Amino acid sequence: MTEPPNGDRAYDPTADHAYPDERLNEILPVLTSDPEVTTLLRAQNVNAVDRKQYNDHGPKHIEIVRNHALQLYDLLKQAGIEFNGAADQGLAEADESVIIALAATLHDIGHIVHRDDHSYYSIPLASDILDRLLPEFYDTPEAVRIKAEVLHAILCHHTSEEPLTREAGIIRVADGLDMERGRSRVPYEHGGRGINTISSQAIDRVTLKAGDTHPVLVEIQMVNAAGVYQVDNLLKAKLDRSMLEDQVRIVAINTRAEDPLVERIEL
Repeated sequence: MTEPPNGDRAYDPTADHAYPDERLNEILPVLTSDPEVTTLLRAQNVNAVDRKQYNDHGPKHIEIVRNHALQLYDLLKQAGIEFNGAADQGLAEADESVIIALAATLHDIGHIVHRDDHSYYSIPLASDILDRLLPEFYDTPEAVRIKAEVLHAILCHHTSEEPLTREAGIIRVADGLDMERGRSRVPYEHGGRGINTISSQAIDRVTLKAGDTHPVLVEIQMVNAAGVYQVDNLLKAKLDRSMLEDQVRIVAINTRAEDPLVERIEL
């Protein structure tokens, strides 16, 4: 299997994976080049960054979340973990990664309406896009079922909603893994000094790999103790009730010896 993707390079849908991904190979290029989708991904940053001065929620965030989501899927499938979203709908195994890629790409488009409650606004917007794109690849019954699972995953990236599928849990966790230093650059340069902004500056690197005791090991390198907030508050909340709690181990290490307040935390 090829080296798994991470947040700083594009996911390769043509790589030799351990699961059937022919449909993902067909759909992903169409999705990522669609003019409406690409415009939405740029437009969703206006409310998030320009008006509310949150961290980036535009095309780069989406690329990182999608990469992490597909990497999580790869690692879990390698470990023999079963997914229930596509299966419960009577869909093919190949549709699992399609659901994940579609949800990861469209989960934040509700930002064009408002940052607050954006996951709920994403639902009708994503629904329209799915109604237009899915019939190119699926008959009506399959398209409706794919749409149902994608919308469920989009909604449940918000921590107030409980994922009922592992596909949805992956989107929730992958969203929380976008925490590397530089991801809060825009609000920081605008003068933002909130705990979310400052703590995300403390995260140097996020790496996903196969674990010894769990299917997935997430290694987080911090450069100071402020990164604990990102890990123990934000990422922990995403992992909670994600249906992945028993499959994902998170280890954060403070790499700066001169800042010994927190050397290591583990979830």
